[in-house]
Amino acid sequence: MTTKLTLSIEQEVIKTAKVYAQKKGRSLSELIENYLKTLISNEKKNDDLSPRTKRLVGAVKLPKYFDYKKTLEEEILKKHDK
Repeated sequence: MTTKLTLSIEQEVIKTAKVYAQKKGRSLSELIENYLKTLISNEKKNDDLSPRTKRLVGAVKLPKYFDYKKTLEEEILKKHDK
């Protein structure tokens, strides 16, 4: 069941978001709904973490295109090739 919701958002943001939605072949409502679902999903995932682990989230900043599998493989090879 869908429910109508009124939001207050800057006009320029709405304008740009509508263009983006149209390019993606989606409605603005669908994009916002999916975004909210993602937020909720991420929150649920974080609820499963211990308090100590939660404090570590975001502590390490990695490059945007960091390939952890490649780095892991390289480090394992270094460790075992000595």
